[in-house]
Amino acid sequence: MRLSRDVTLLSFEAQEVIALRMLRLAGGGPVAEAEVNRMVDEKVTAFVEVAATIATGGAAEHVVSKLRRKVRANGRRLRR
Repeated sequence: MRLSRDVTLLSFEAQEVIALRMLRLAGGGPVAEAEVNRMVDEKVTAFVEVAATIATGGAAEHVVSKLRRKVRANGRRLRR
């Protein structure tokens, strides 16, 4: 049940970050460009980390926990 709860929370938290990023991107300019670059870098890094964790037998709970920490940090940064 905990994994299901954490995945559900991750999906809600990610939706908030997506909305905040879209607002930032809509403003255009250097801030938007920096956000796009940051977003792409984060996605590539997250993919590699998740793939490595799964390939080495890591648990799904660990992957979700790590992703939630990163998503929450993005949310805090974007809300400022």
